[in-house]
Amino acid sequence: MLMNQSQTHTAIRGTKGYVAPEWFRNLPITTKVDVYSFGVVLLEIICCRRSVDMEGNCEESAILTYWVYDCYVDGGLDAVVDYEVEALGDRTTLEKFVMVAIWCIQEDPSLRPTMRKVVQMLEGVVEVPVPPCPSPYTR
Repeated sequence: MLMNQSQTHTAIRGTKGYVAPEWFRNLPITTKVDVYSFGVVLLEIICCRRSVDMEGNCEESAILTYWVYDCYVDGGLDAVVDYEVEALGDRTTLEKFVMVAIWCIQEDPSLRPTMRKVVQMLEGVVEVPVPPCPSPYTR
């Protein structure tokens, strides 16, 4: 149906910091919006912080998704776990989980994996390729 043929109105649904970019770009909404949100939550778990932190002193780390990608590219994953010795004890797993999260937060929904593939990557059933920059339009 076309937009003018329905009485149903769909607006952005979600919490700031978790909403997939396609909501703002008038693109079709698919299950990939959930993959995006999962990626943000995965980063929050890894980093033990919120996705948006405007109260902190450091502007460059205010947006978790951008900051983690920058740390990943610069080889500075120590910072994302706040130099926690236990977390750094298994750098391979840390890097894999960060890479999976970066795949999930790709701005282009077609680049995001399915949740099935995400689970397979987290379990180690499928290899995790090096992810591209999640925000090619802004960086």
